[in-house]
Amino acid sequence: MSDVRQVTCSAYSALLGCQLERMDGGEAEVRLAMKPELRNRAGKLHGGAIFSLVDIAMGLACSSAHGLDRQSVTVECKINYMRAIDAGSVECLAKVIHHGSRTLVVEAEVRQQDALVARAQGTFMLV
Repeated sequence: MSDVRQVTCSAYSALLGCQLERMDGGEAEVRLAMKPELRNRAGKLHGGAIFSLVDIAMGLACSSAHGLDRQSVTVECKINYMRAIDAGSVECLAKVIHHGSRTLVVEAEVRQQDALVARAQGTFMLV
């Protein structure tokens, strides 16, 4: 997996502390641990950090679907937040649900153990 991590890890995902757990067959799992820099004013995991986790996992799911030799970019993404996170880590599972000739549609769920934290859907364009 170290070769895949070298190709798939961006400076931004490293800054956040994202850890790639799995990436294959149009799916990607990425973990994010709470750290002080990711807290909002209420002391919870910032929604922007969760959104970034989702976007990173979705992009990696796309890469696993179309191959690392091609690039795709986010066109749009919609997210719903279900619960706040005080401590620990969250994991995002992203799945490509449509792979067209120019665009991909991806769904993602963020969970902390069995609890649903957020659900999202995005569209990516091959470039």
